[in-house]
Amino acid sequence: QVQLVESGGGLVQPGGSLRLSCAASGTISNTMNWFRQTPGKQRELVATITRGADTGYAPSVKGRFTISRDNTKNTVYLQMNNLKPEDTAVYYCNSITNPVNWGQGTQVTVSS
Repeated sequence: QVQLVESGGGLVQPGGSLRLSCAASGTISNTMNWFRQTPGKQRELVATITRGADTGYAPSVKGRFTISRDNTKNTVYLQMNNLKPEDTAVYYCNSITNPVNWGQGTQVTVSS
C-alpha cells in the first residue's frame, strides 16, 4: 500500500508562510486532500486537488492556502500564507476517494 510522509511544518509567527509537502511511496490518487487536526477535535478537510489540478478549499483557508501536486514526483504540496493562530494543527494528506494509511502528519504552530 502507498505510504504518505508529510513534512515542512514548524513554528511560524502570525502572518508568516509555510510550504508543506506530502511524499507518496507510489502513485498518488487522482484526488488528493490535505487535512488538519487539533487535540480533541475531528480531522478537518482543508484542501482538495484533482489529477487535472482542479482545487477546492475550506472557507477558513480560501485565499490563503494553495494546494498543488507534482505527479512525476508523487508529491502534493500545501502553500500556506498569512497564517493565523487558528491554523495551528497537525496537517495530514490522504485521499478521500482512495484512502490509504495515515502518515505521521506534520505539526504547524502559529504563534508570536
